Amino acid sequence: MAVSLSVSTVQPLGDRVFVKVSPSEEKTAGGIVLPDTAQEKPQVGEIVAVGPGKRNDDGSRATLDVKVGDKVLYSKYAGTDIRLASEEYVLLSEKDILASVQ
Repeated sequence: MAVSLSVSTVQPLGDRVFVKVSPSEEKTAGGIVLPDTAQEKPQVGEIVAVGPGKRNDDGSRATLDVKVGDKVLYSKYAGTDIRLASEEYVLLSEKDILASVQ
């Protein structure tokens, strides 16, 4: 049985968030074009789905500090990389988010 994945069908569990990765810079500040292999992994993205929150000891859910639509900065090697259609996403825990970006 094949499963068809799309952004609308992915619902993170617990304190996990689903982030659309922002494209990386293809040029340096000096104007040099970088090949794909030399580009750094992006660390900024937009949250497209959030889980219900981690369970506390009493069974209640802890609310997440982020919401759908927030732009965030996350740890470089955090999460699981996922490719849907031609877009790059990362599924990561809320603890791997370092900051909210304006």
